Amino acid sequence: MATQKSTPLAIRQLKRPDLVAQEIKRLITEKNLSPGDRLPRESELQAQFQVSKGTIREALKSLEVQGLITISTGPSGGGTVVEVPLDRTLQFMQNYLFFQEVSIDDIYTVRQMLEPELAAGAVPHLTDADFEALEHSIACCDPTQSSEDLVSQRREDVNFHDILAAANPNPFLRFSCELINEMIRQLIVFANRTPQSEHRRFGEANAQFHRDIVQAARARDADKVRTLMQEHMRDAASSVKRMKGRIQGRLILDADSLRSARPRRAAPAPAKLPAKAGAAARPAPGPAAARTPAARSANVRARKPS
Repeated sequence: MATQKSTPLAIRQLKRPDLVAQEIKRLITEKNLSPGDRLPRESELQAQFQVSKGTIREALKSLEVQGLITISTGPSGGGTVVEVPLDRTLQFMQNYLFFQEVSIDDIYTVRQMLEPELAAGAVPHLTDADFEALEHSIACCDPTQSSEDLVSQRREDVNFHDILAAANPNPFLRFSCELINEMIRQLIVFANRTPQSEHRRFGEANAQFHRDIVQAARARDADKVRTLMQEHMRDAASSVKRMKGRIQGRLILDADSLRSARPRRAAPAPAKLPAKAGAAARPAPGPAAARTPAARSANVRARKPS
């Protein structure tokens, strides 16, 4: 009995610029380059990899599109290593999710798993500046204290969680939660007919949970913070569903909706980030939230009504 020959799997052949881009990534790793460090000049890369100037420039452009470097022109131009911003990562993630059926329930199921551990792990590392930022965030999102519009208050609810994320030393957990927060901030919209009273009730409940979490965190009670965050996430999921929250149908971000990279928490000088003007009808995209606690505090103050 004749056996049918199996068709060999097609192996994708990388183009030369792609191969060079991979080698430049390896060079960054081997030389332990950090954000702000310069790559070798184009001529040096050309000689090192024995390729044309066009191939080098195409490889560098590929790395720039990926968010790994920036390219400057001129006599002293070239590639500079940068930290990939969360917004760029979210954009790639959205390209993947474009063909996936992702629901509010999916997002909040994962959030309920991660946020309690994120908050508990942040407790030993919270500083006075972090607590100040958390308190300002609460004041900004509490409908009983803030005169900002309700959509802005919902965005500030998420900023509270970003402050906790910035204090957690686990980089992968921090990244996962910040990515989810960014999706909530930019992609979740509510039904136009949702009564303002529902938004207000949601905001008041969130603010109270946030106060209780801060109080437990000040007491360095990580277990209580974990329990409170679990309750908070369950309540938030229920409220969003009741308010008919949904993911907006188009998961691809417009170029002008991308925000500037957030500074590291350890940045020595606080930076005041300008708020991005957005549509008042839905919470996408929200204003930039600095990861540095002092900077975030300044940002909150800047957005608080006078």
